[in-house]
Amino acid sequence: MKQRNWKVWGVAAAVVVLVGGGAAWWLARGKADDVQYRTAKIERGPLSATVSASGAVNPVTQVSVGTQVSGQIKDLYVDFNSEVKAGQLIAVIDPETFEYRVRQAQADVDAARAAVLTAQANAASSRAGISRAQSDLTEAQRTHERNQSLQAQGFISQAEVERTRAAVATAGENLKSAQAQLGVTDAQIKSAQAGVAQREASLAQARIDLARTRITSPVNGIVIKRAIEKGQTVAASLQSPELFVIAQNLQDMQVDASIDESDVGRIRTGQKATFTVDAFPGQTFEGTVGQVRKAAQNVANVVTYVAVVAFSNTGGRLLPGMTANVRVVTDQRESVLKVPNASLRVRIAGVEPAAAAGAAGASAPVRGASGTTTGWLQRLQGVLGSEALAQPAQGGGFAAMRERLVSELQLSTEQQGKLDAISTGMRPQFMALRDLPEDQRPAAREKLLGEMRAQINAMLDAGQRAKYAQLQTQAQAQPRPQGPGAAKGDQGATKSIAGQPAPAGAGGQKDSKNRPAAGKTAETPPVAQAPAAMAAPAAAAPAAGELPAGPVAPPLAGTGPLVETRNRLVAELRMDAAQAAKLDAIYADARPRFMALRDLPEAERPKARERVSGDIRARIAEILTPGQKARYAAMAAEGAGRQATRGRIYLMGEDGKPKAYNVRLGISDGTMTELIVGPGSPDAAELKEGALVITGTLAAGAAGAGGARAPAGPRLPF
Repeated sequence: MKQRNWKVWGVAAAVVVLVGGGAAWWLARGKADDVQYRTAKIERGPLSATVSASGAVNPVTQVSVGTQVSGQIKDLYVDFNSEVKAGQLIAVIDPETFEYRVRQAQADVDAARAAVLTAQANAASSRAGISRAQSDLTEAQRTHERNQSLQAQGFISQAEVERTRAAVATAGENLKSAQAQLGVTDAQIKSAQAGVAQREASLAQARIDLARTRITSPVNGIVIKRAIEKGQTVAASLQSPELFVIAQNLQDMQVDASIDESDVGRIRTGQKATFTVDAFPGQTFEGTVGQVRKAAQNVANVVTYVAVVAFSNTGGRLLPGMTANVRVVTDQRESVLKVPNASLRVRIAGVEPAAAAGAAGASAPVRGASGTTTGWLQRLQGVLGSEALAQPAQGGGFAAMRERLVSELQLSTEQQGKLDAISTGMRPQFMALRDLPEDQRPAAREKLLGEMRAQINAMLDAGQRAKYAQLQTQAQAQPRPQGPGAAKGDQGATKSIAGQPAPAGAGGQKDSKNRPAAGKTAETPPVAQAPAAMAAPAAAAPAAGELPAGPVAPPLAGTGPLVETRNRLVAELRMDAAQAAKLDAIYADARPRFMALRDLPEAERPKARERVSGDIRARIAEILTPGQKARYAAMAAEGAGRQATRGRIYLMGEDGKPKAYNVRLGISDGTMTELIVGPGSPDAAELKEGALVITGTLAAGAAGAGGARAPAGPRLPF
């Protein structure tokens, strides 16, 4: 009986423990689900992007003074911080040895000159010998001729004639010998004269070495280093020893900053820079980037480049060798929306942007037979014309039209693939419309639209065809869009091709993790992607009169990076209607080239994209006036590092729940990041100054910035 009671009590205790544990778990779960978010406001104000580096303060010009001769320092005339003038005597090396060398060289010169005189006397003697030999030869010839006459008359014998002939030959050889001796003496004269020149050169070298014992300052400046003492012996062998270092000017100095290779692409000549030194805490000095040296410095596999920041050292406060902490301003905005960087790291599970959520459903982008995604479909509306199909009030563009077809016609996955294949197959024909004369384009476009409708009808069943016909009737009943962005004739087609905005809030073709689809470039309009300078915000306006003063072409309607880029160029360069039309044509011609980049290997795309971008910039420059070219060059320089990136933020809604937004981001100062919101963006009403953006979570166990659970338990006291 007692054993049974113990069992009952044991079961009851186990039930109580389980019930208590479940209640505790339920309470903890409810508490964990009660998430509190840490928020901050979207601000508006100035923002600067900077590159930080360290360097050393150095004079603009500093000269190392050495010696070319060896010897003992006899006298010193300057010390540290001594001001010197160019040519001023600053030290003397003992000259005694070099003075004796000069005397020896002078004696050698005198001996060589005496040898020249001796050779000249020998030459005179040789000339006299030639004269005697010439006289002997003349006398012998005359005697021989007389003997020949006497022998013919029979007065002398033939032997006498032979003797005089031999005498003539001997006299001739004597003359040749004398002439040869004269040549020898002339050569001796030249040799002696060369010896004189050699000895004179040695004398000049000895005198130069003697002069080099007097060390003089090569420039005006200040002695910042003295490496010798009086009585010290210096030896000049393969390398000249350093005696002094003279700074030419300590009023204009520079900081040689080491810039990391990842940041050197944002550094350009003329950018403003600030720096601090430990000697003057709390004080900031200003300078300008004067040079970015192309010679790389590799230390422990870390590659850096030297950027020279020039500044005025008023009062000589900064000294050579001081360590400087440099901040180079690579970009700045005067009044922009900005969000804390912490908000860009927040990820809240289950909360996705509206565009991303829609893409996850039946309207998700699919790949047709040709492998081309619906990114092309989203931009094809400008070619098809607005009468192709009615557009819903939300979204807009061919993507919305496709979504409506899929949803209202209940297209299967196979039919969706066929729809994409139809649009892809018709693409070259629609693009070829721009090559036709203007009066032929409307009819040709209507013909292509009819073919496209027929192909769509062919893939539908009977019920879908009836619904599709009803949709066409509704589309034809709607008025054609008017304004700069309307697709009417070739002008509308060209403008739509060149300026069709990307879908609002979408970053392009994305996968399930909101990343660009593999093997494709982002769906941001390619021309806006390529020439970064064309996406640059306004810089300082040039002087009045440089830009045309006539009427400016009207802006295109719509939103998106490309439309904003095009309208900004037209507005800031004050393009007229003709120039704007040429600009749109350039964009239209560039589109196929950018789309072809998708077929290249990933490693080759950056270089190929830059080549196409460079060609676009060159073509745009050709349609500009000289004043516009100068302004466009300034925009290109200012926008070199202004490529927009993509990100996601969460705003606190009126219902107290977070709402996700895919946003475009600009420059960052390390704490705040620029939030780029177009004036026509559908999210402009929410992404505004003062809106609450989520920067983290406060509740224990809630999703943190990285989506992980925050550790529970008591807070540490430190």
